[in-house]
Amino acid sequence: MIDAVVTGADGFIGRALVERLTHDGQNIFAAGRSARRMEDPLFWEELPAARTLYHLAGKTYVPDSWRDPGGFVTANVVGTQNALTWCKRHEARLVLASAYIYGLPERLPIHEEDPVKPNNPYAMSKHLAEQLCAFASEYEKIDVAVLRLFNVYGPGQRGDFLIPTLLSQIVSGGEVKVMDLTPRRDFVFIDDVIEAFVRAANAPQGFHRFNIGSGQSHSVGEIIGMMQSVCGTALPVTSACLTRRNEITDVQADIGRAAEILDWRPQVDFPAGIRIMLKEQSRDGSQRPDQQG
Repeated sequence: MIDAVVTGADGFIGRALVERLTHDGQNIFAAGRSARRMEDPLFWEELPAARTLYHLAGKTYVPDSWRDPGGFVTANVVGTQNALTWCKRHEARLVLASAYIYGLPERLPIHEEDPVKPNNPYAMSKHLAEQLCAFASEYEKIDVAVLRLFNVYGPGQRGDFLIPTLLSQIVSGGEVKVMDLTPRRDFVFIDDVIEAFVRAANAPQGFHRFNIGSGQSHSVGEIIGMMQSVCGTALPVTSACLTRRNEITDVQADIGRAAEILDWRPQVDFPAGIRIMLKEQSRDGSQRPDQQG
């Protein structure tokens, strides 16, 4: 039996997790997009037995979910049920990558026990996946740690996400163009997220949900200001003043449970994360298509 299986191993978070686990000396099996689809039971039959399953595979990106809600449910819900079945067969622990699923928050910061009100198909698919995990943990006695990831960023992220888009504009010079300067989000650096995954594999038995964020929120305008400060630029900023469908004005994670149970706290603040991204871009050149996911 090996130490761990990682699905979604060639995605943004998956690549970083595989690199960390390999560096730690773990014997792992990395399953990427070249494998069968997660909703195909044959995919799971071909996986080796392992002590831990890190299930990161699935569909992401909110705008895509509005165009293909059925595809998101199939990939994220059926795929998670298959993951749970595999865990039961091999008596493995599941660490599931979830997302911000609270919808419009009733209070800030947001605690894991606050109401869940998904406001897009992606969040709904993750909410359903979490419910499957809670059921399987209670009735099938599968140990599950769910990580509700807030706004993850870092080197290698797909170029159409906010932080890579802004950084590309700033590095290129000229004008920084955005849809809206006002929404506030909780941005957490990829290295901190990977540390949370590693620690979640040793969470207590049973079912646990953890918010994984920085515990702070910043508006789009504020992060542009911080990024320009790091880059040493003062480029003009233009906003189209367009509000996205079902926009949420502010998001901030209560990360106290992860601190208490996992002894996890973010170590990389936003300016430091941007400096790391700039260093990686300088070393590797522009992000290549095979780095995105």
